[in-house]
Amino acid sequence: MRLFWIGLAIVAGSTVVWGQQPAAKCTALTGVTLDHAKVVQAELAQPSSLEALKVHDAATLPAFCRVQIEDRPSGDSRIHTEVWLPMTGWNGRLRAQGNGGFAGTIYYDAMAETVRQSYATVGTDTGHTGGTPDFALGHPEKVKDFGWRAVHDMTVQAKAVIAAFYGRPQQKAYFTSCSDGGREALMEAQRFPGDYDGILAGAPAYNWTGLMVGAAEIAQWMSAAEANFLPASKIPALARAVNAACDAKDGVRDGIINDPRTCNFDPATIACKAGDDDDCLLPAQVETVKRIYRGPVNDSGKVVLKGLEPGAEDGPQGWSHWLSGHDAGSNMSFFGEGFFSNFVTDDPGWKAASFSFDRDYRAAREKTAMALNATETNLEPFALRGGKLLMYHGWNDPAIPATMSISYYEDAARQLGAATTASTLRLYLVPGMQHCGFGPGATEFGQGMAPRGDAEHDIFTALEQWTEKGTAPSTLTAVKAEGKGADRKVVMTRPLCPYPQIAKYNGNGDSNQASSFTCSLAR
Repeated sequence: MRLFWIGLAIVAGSTVVWGQQPAAKCTALTGVTLDHAKVVQAELAQPSSLEALKVHDAATLPAFCRVQIEDRPSGDSRIHTEVWLPMTGWNGRLRAQGNGGFAGTIYYDAMAETVRQSYATVGTDTGHTGGTPDFALGHPEKVKDFGWRAVHDMTVQAKAVIAAFYGRPQQKAYFTSCSDGGREALMEAQRFPGDYDGILAGAPAYNWTGLMVGAAEIAQWMSAAEANFLPASKIPALARAVNAACDAKDGVRDGIINDPRTCNFDPATIACKAGDDDDCLLPAQVETVKRIYRGPVNDSGKVVLKGLEPGAEDGPQGWSHWLSGHDAGSNMSFFGEGFFSNFVTDDPGWKAASFSFDRDYRAAREKTAMALNATETNLEPFALRGGKLLMYHGWNDPAIPATMSISYYEDAARQLGAATTASTLRLYLVPGMQHCGFGPGATEFGQGMAPRGDAEHDIFTALEQWTEKGTAPSTLTAVKAEGKGADRKVVMTRPLCPYPQIAKYNGNGDSNQASSFTCSLAR
């Protein structure tokens, strides 16, 4: 992508005159041509158009230039990207926003919050509209767009537009997102180490094919017989039993299992003695829960991928949302069957009933791993240019096992060595947190990008200070709050420790205060 300026900014033949009024500078970006992409519209953002995008509090946003880009890196690609540029007060930084699920939409609210904090920002739909997987059916180029190409392209394009609009490049570039966006984050660090200076990766779905295979296996088991299905109505009883068995092991009975690896809960303890009701599990349902904790197995019975840790089964992002649903059409069915029918088999009618682990895992890897998996743990090129990577994961994530992030961290650390790991990479595991948030624990620590004011409480500020000042993050403090607005009240604070440390209760003091815990290595 070519960009030159000598009194003028010239992008592939288009001219932006720096003596123009700000509004004219914005609209002059319309029609700018980038590599296999072009600016289709650039204008001062209007509250009415932002409200149509369901942006909250649109009228209170500072003035910004809204740049819409159409990117066509292949004959079958049509990627929509937006770059938002503060008209005044730009802090000199780019903060990019990733996606979730199967993507298909731009996270406008996250971009709005980013502009509110004086960053330039960018987001993309990754080449399709809507959060369903059917875009991939018969479209391998769109799979590449979703897997890695759209996010890299949006980054290159955003930097070019920033330089054209402001007359200078950004001082630092950051990427932040969770779930599929966490996968995108690791993909950037691995494949394009020069794109970002600092990366925040939450609950990264980096082994995409593995996760989809696990989803298909659970969907197959739960739909194989009516007795196998675990209804949402039984999740609260399961959660109570887990807490009764494991909650107090950390010295505090508070509904939070501090280190779920110590739990070893056996679901057979709540097997139905006679009949069936919501307070017990039928024998087949006991087996369902055991399989979820265990993780997928291959055809010879060997556990191949990570299972979930016990704890926080109940809640808005708990098992009832991800694993059970209100009928057999759970999120596991949506992801597992959607992936195999559209990405792997090219058969819209494919159902989990026909799933065979060895055969289908092999087929999924052969056809999609190169485009979708961010499993490369050699981060040396990213580290050598001074890149910083912060990862976080809820211990009780029911969609992506937290132990996957531990595996990634440990593999990357082995390759980097202790000294380079210390200057490049951190992982924070959050007790009582479900998928990207929610749950009974203290789950607010700035990962939602609403500023918390300092590096102790705001993980993104910690990333910035590490990247720009060399101040490495140590213990963070997470918050649990109730109420909204003026009625919002903090009811708990807890330390988040850099892995492999965990927060241990000191044995006295208010367990709702972070000061009553100390970060130390697990025994």
